[in-house]
Amino acid sequence: MGELVATDFVTWFESQHGKLDTENVGIVNIPGQGRGAVALQDIPEDHILFTIPRDLTLSTRTSSLPSLLGKSWKEYRLHEGWAGLILCMMWEESRGSDSKWSGYLATLPTKFDTPMFWDEEDLKELQGTAVVDKIGRDDAERDYYEKLVPAMKTRPDLFPEDKLPAFFSLERYHVMGSRILSRSFHVEPWKGEHTDDQDEQGEDEAANTSAMDIDHNEREGDTGEPASPEKAETLDEVGELQVEPDELEDDEEREDPSDVAMVPMADMLNARFESENAKLFYEERELRMVSTKPIKAGEQIWNTYGDPPNSDLLRRYGHVDLVPLRPPLSGMGNPGDVVEVRADLVVSVISPKVKYDLQERVDWWLEEADDDVFVLHTDCDLPEEFVSFARLLLLPKDEWEKTAKKSKVPKPKVDHAVLAVAADVVEKRLKEYPTTIEEDEELLAPECIEQLSLNRKHAIIVRLGEKRILQGALNKVRAKLAAIKGTGKKRGRDEERRGEGKKLRKQ
Repeated sequence: MGELVATDFVTWFESQHGKLDTENVGIVNIPGQGRGAVALQDIPEDHILFTIPRDLTLSTRTSSLPSLLGKSWKEYRLHEGWAGLILCMMWEESRGSDSKWSGYLATLPTKFDTPMFWDEEDLKELQGTAVVDKIGRDDAERDYYEKLVPAMKTRPDLFPEDKLPAFFSLERYHVMGSRILSRSFHVEPWKGEHTDDQDEQGEDEAANTSAMDIDHNEREGDTGEPASPEKAETLDEVGELQVEPDELEDDEEREDPSDVAMVPMADMLNARFESENAKLFYEERELRMVSTKPIKAGEQIWNTYGDPPNSDLLRRYGHVDLVPLRPPLSGMGNPGDVVEVRADLVVSVISPKVKYDLQERVDWWLEEADDDVFVLHTDCDLPEEFVSFARLLLLPKDEWEKTAKKSKVPKPKVDHAVLAVAADVVEKRLKEYPTTIEEDEELLAPECIEQLSLNRKHAIIVRLGEKRILQGALNKVRAKLAAIKGTGKKRGRDEERRGEGKKLRKQ
């Protein structure tokens, strides 16, 4: 089970009126996962593991920094995105023991295995994956220089020059951002609770979210509501927050940045694909972590990330999941993996096959369907949106004109032409990776894997998971093409026989 750790943190937590069931829950070091929570004895379902006072969560609502900065808070757009929460965390840390969160901040990680901190050589290993374009380092640094630095210069009393290098550097900014990305939760105000920015809801653009999913359905017989733990970024959905590859844009449109909060103790729980046995619920004055099924003594207590793909797990948390895959795939991987296929890749395949310009149809599609990326899952089926888009580009001119007038995208009917395009698209997509499936499987073989760095191993696992989906989709497409071809040959033979029969009757 491991020796109990984080005793100073537990002492601090309880001094701030947090409650931990120390008879049933212990914090231990878990190999390969850092700290985590385990059951010290059998825990029944629906048991309260710990409670956290709402005012112990750390957010732009609970930190005093926004009110101290006054009008400057919005003047420098600190209410947009995560910039404000990052600055609050930096400032609270700089205050040392004067901050009520000092005992919590001291326990948070300072080093991360996420691609945000990889060197260029390691990043090359992710070529072709969904990770590369979502790291967001340039955007984050733009916020640092355009929002935080100017705001800090206006208040040397809050941000003394002698503290800037240690607590407010670009490096500390990235560390705090990574803490939010990997550990934050989505904590909305209690119903009826007034907030300073309540009057401006909907005006502010929200930021990327963190990463933990939450079930927003109330537990039976419970007057409280389930909380929104975000180890939630990509908060994909906000009911059970599911993670989708294009979540950044979706979340920025609907997420209130002031709802993003660091939740002491709750972020001690790790997560693994379909292993959740605890969930965070919120009430008017506190949040409660409750067991959702019986937990045996010695078992780890798992929260949920919403079972995102390895590309998202790596980007947010610096780890990947390896569990048995389901048919049509086999071996070890992440059943939640996805692979993205860009719409422009489909256009590049169809364009040489037709004699008309596709731009008008592409613009119409983006207006009507708003899909420029198609997502394949581990079932390896072609997405309906992909099929509709391919059919749109292949329509004869007269049918295209009728479709445009109706403002309805084509039905996702799969035929030979669509399958032929899909095969070419998937083959072209597979070539975007630096290696083949066989090469990656060889690199991950027992005799080779120990020679890999952690970053390279994770990159190979991510790209192999995506390539397996593509190969599975290609196999399905080829099988359907072969079936159509076989049906065509049989029909031809049948027609030939019928023709010969007619000749004999005439004779």
